[in-house]
Amino acid sequence: MNNAAVDLRTGANPSHAVLWLHGLGADGHDFEPIVPELTRRHWPAIRFIFPHAPIQPVTINGGMPMRSWYDIRGMDIASRADETGIRASIAATHRWLDHLVQSGIPAGNILLAGFSQGGAVILNAMLRYPERLAGAIALSTYLPLHDKVAAEAHAANAATPIFMAHGSADPVVPLALGRQSADVLISAGYPLTWHQYRMQHSVCAEEVADIAAFIESRFIA
Repeated sequence: MNNAAVDLRTGANPSHAVLWLHGLGADGHDFEPIVPELTRRHWPAIRFIFPHAPIQPVTINGGMPMRSWYDIRGMDIASRADETGIRASIAATHRWLDHLVQSGIPAGNILLAGFSQGGAVILNAMLRYPERLAGAIALSTYLPLHDKVAAEAHAANAATPIFMAHGSADPVVPLALGRQSADVLISAGYPLTWHQYRMQHSVCAEEVADIAAFIESRFIA
């Protein structure tokens, strides 16, 4: 599966992994430069996997083919997301997780992370995965299929910590939509921490430091 992703390792024989999905129109290289900023010398060796989304037409961009985890059919992203595409990307994420487990990294040592569209996918993938994961990092995103969480969520990840962050001036995924999604998960009993930063649809240095602290809390006993 390596041809479909950027595969970075911070040391030999990694015992932990982070599976990170990019946003609309980007690719697996988008967050590759963040790895040195996130990692610490005393951490165990980590395998970072940054998959490339498939190239497909995106309705909201005039049908232009680009890397996308699912189609967005209108400005109201909360209700116009492509459920078929989301479910296909959930399945693809589960295949990556299975691949990492089969490679020798326990599910409990794997973090899911994603930005924007990628965050929407990893939240849904975590909720439905049948083995407990280390946690989920959902950045500048929301939870499509939120009305199906109660019926489809797997008990394995009912207590899995979630780091959810958003920019206060995000013009792409409205802050209110991200906060609403966080509230849905909190109401369902998930241990979610909400982080808000003075930025738009992006990542800032303060957020990177908070993400590193979250990774350390999940990977370092």
